[in-house]
Amino acid sequence: MRDGDLLIVANGVKYEVAPEEPFTFGRGESCTVRLAPDDTAISRLAGSVERDGPVWFVSNRSNKRLLAVVDRFGLRSVLAPGNRAAVEGRVRVIVNGTLNHELVLHAPEPTRRSGGTATGTATSAGEGVLVNDQDRLALVALFAGYLQEGNRYDPNPKSYAAAAARLGWPRTTLVKRIEYLRLRLDKAGVPGMQGWNALSTLAEFSLTSGMITKDDLRLIAR
Repeated sequence: MRDGDLLIVANGVKYEVAPEEPFTFGRGESCTVRLAPDDTAISRLAGSVERDGPVWFVSNRSNKRLLAVVDRFGLRSVLAPGNRAAVEGRVRVIVNGTLNHELVLHAPEPTRRSGGTATGTATSAGEGVLVNDQDRLALVALFAGYLQEGNRYDPNPKSYAAAAARLGWPRTTLVKRIEYLRLRLDKAGVPGMQGWNALSTLAEFSLTSGMITKDDLRLIAR
């Protein structure tokens, strides 16, 4: 693959896309990747990928249907018709139809900012907050859906009961551990750790800070 090209994987097929080449996807016959031509829930031209200057973008080319874009952390955002999003690192694009279709885009990683994730059994999170192995187990059980791919991907926290059952813990044990972790992060100045949306905010913080990663799924594999 030439420097500057973008690698796209769709339906098990790899496409090496050069900056000057058009790449489109949808159910229309003229698309580079034709998704389920008989599925009218998919737009004829659902989206396109193109390079603008040094940056690759995925664009929603539909007139009325949404696209979902999943970043390298497993966080999902919605791309409205006519909008586009930069492709940084490994990005998944989900096209919803009668069945969901997924395209995986591989672009250069974004420039790493100062700091990073510590290694070892305890990860620094916030200001002096340490996450131990039991904390990490609880986080992975709660947020495993964000780390999964394909049809198992689910960008929503599990219920406390389901996460506890996955670990073989009493529900109250998991609840107390997560609430204590949120309390410590809140005191350390991490925003959003209290209130009705605190669990989703904790998921976002855990993923983007590197407290848990896709590799941690092995901790709950059975």
